[in-house]
Amino acid sequence: MLSLRNAALAVDLLDPADAVDRQRLGTRYCWGGYIWQVTDTKVGPLVTGPEWPVSKPIPFNGQGLPESFRHAEFGTGRPLIIEDRRGFIIGIGDVGLNMAGVLDVLAPCPWSITNSHGAIEFCTEQSGNGYACQLTRRVALSGRTLTSSTRLANIGERPLPLHWFAHPFFALDDRLITCGLPPSWGMDENVGYEFDDQHRLTFKRRFQHRDDGHFEQLKVDPATPLRAVLSHPKLSEVIFTTDFVPDSCPVWGNSNTWSIEPYIATDLAPGTDRSWTLTYEFGAVK
Repeated sequence: MLSLRNAALAVDLLDPADAVDRQRLGTRYCWGGYIWQVTDTKVGPLVTGPEWPVSKPIPFNGQGLPESFRHAEFGTGRPLIIEDRRGFIIGIGDVGLNMAGVLDVLAPCPWSITNSHGAIEFCTEQSGNGYACQLTRRVALSGRTLTSSTRLANIGERPLPLHWFAHPFFALDDRLITCGLPPSWGMDENVGYEFDDQHRLTFKRRFQHRDDGHFEQLKVDPATPLRAVLSHPKLSEVIFTTDFVPDSCPVWGNSNTWSIEPYIATDLAPGTDRSWTLTYEFGAVK
């Protein structure tokens, strides 16, 4: 694995060129910049996953703070970039749909990895079916703040589908969490979650096992980026923010973890690019 470290935190990232790390990768999460774990030097691991604390979760579930470029449109299943059963997934590589209808990685995309003081940068280029892109992922650690920045450029001939989402896996406290959200954001009545009198999302019940949980779409204020203030079993809080307004933002949880998932869903015209940043502020140890 690759790592970023200071006196407070250690950040472990999967190395897309390492044979052992590749066993943890699949066709769901971007290989470059995959944050596997954040560890406090005093109290230990800070993020979890759907199978936590299993040490080798299946790649689809994963753990930590992964991000994903979708190969199919959410909700409709419409293929993106993949045509006639072949194409590429941004940040993963060339893929093909086998006879069982499962995507296989045929050729992982090559990554250029640069280490600098407090940061690691991952760069790759991909092309196929008339599409082509350059992807740069930069993960940086400063004090107790971790940032994940992405730039995607369309260098091909066709509009490039950009369907991305973050899938951070936050730690629960006795299978519960609270998450403060912008006052202008909302949520429909549902069986899993509700807002308290401080506009914090809370669980209506403890989920019993990893297959027991709830998925719900938040109502995003189109003028307000995400700012989530999360409870944590070992820290005073974790603050998760985006520098953009998500196009949608579902939440999901089970007995082991909880996630809030900001989405970007758009097309990049040829010759254009888009950049965005996620910020995680890890509060003081309790």
